[in-house]
Amino acid sequence: MTKPFKRLLLTGAAGGLGKILRDRIKPWADVVVLSDIADMGEAREGEEIVQCDLADKAAVMKLLEGVEAVLHFGGISTENTFENIVQANIIGTANLYEAAHKHGAKRIVFASSNHTVGFYRNTDYIDADARTRPDSFYGVSKCFGEQLASYYYDRTGLETVCLRIGSSFPEPANARMMVTWLSYDDLVEALRCSLFTPRVGFTILFGASNNEAKWWNNSKASHLGFNPKDSSKQFAAMFPDTGAYPPPNDAVTYHGGAFALADIRYKD
Repeated sequence: MTKPFKRLLLTGAAGGLGKILRDRIKPWADVVVLSDIADMGEAREGEEIVQCDLADKAAVMKLLEGVEAVLHFGGISTENTFENIVQANIIGTANLYEAAHKHGAKRIVFASSNHTVGFYRNTDYIDADARTRPDSFYGVSKCFGEQLASYYYDRTGLETVCLRIGSSFPEPANARMMVTWLSYDDLVEALRCSLFTPRVGFTILFGASNNEAKWWNNSKASHLGFNPKDSSKQFAAMFPDTGAYPPPNDAVTYHGGAFALADIRYKD
């Protein structure tokens, strides 16, 4: 059976979500190219492993040779120093987009984050047209990636779906994640819709399962046909609602949770 892609690149393949996706995306390509700065173990059937620092422009240019589409999960996935974030998430993403353009890749699914809008409060219900309100240097870097994707689409026609991932774990770890939880199955479905919808242009998709409480409206991404099937409702007994406001857990006050509450003052 012919697969949709000859070569599909997954960056950040050694990361938490990269490990989950590694086997699940194999039906989509003859060869899945796995890339990370960290060790990814031995290549399995249908895989090619390339250890690559995304901040190395020449290495990234070589990495994208023959690649038709990219799942870009590479970079630092939590808050860090500005200097580290710049190298991994800003320069690395810029290198990736330029290489994808130069080699004729048709589409990128950019693993963006809810932390692009982390300073909205839990009383705010927003869609993709809401202005970004990053809650961290990490969030700022994801805003940069989204704007870069917009630029490359308008300038070159390289399409991107920016998937603003909520909290993709086996189960919610706190009350906030009851709203932001994205099951692994729904994550894979979001990626499938993002890769295989015929035309996506530049699209922002909020990545959350069909949870009872919602902060994000995906109507601006309805053309993708993403209909999450799972819900955090099955975990409701883990985090009973006391009815208190503001919630005893301050981290649920903001969409970005603890990121919005962190002390980001420089320390020697």
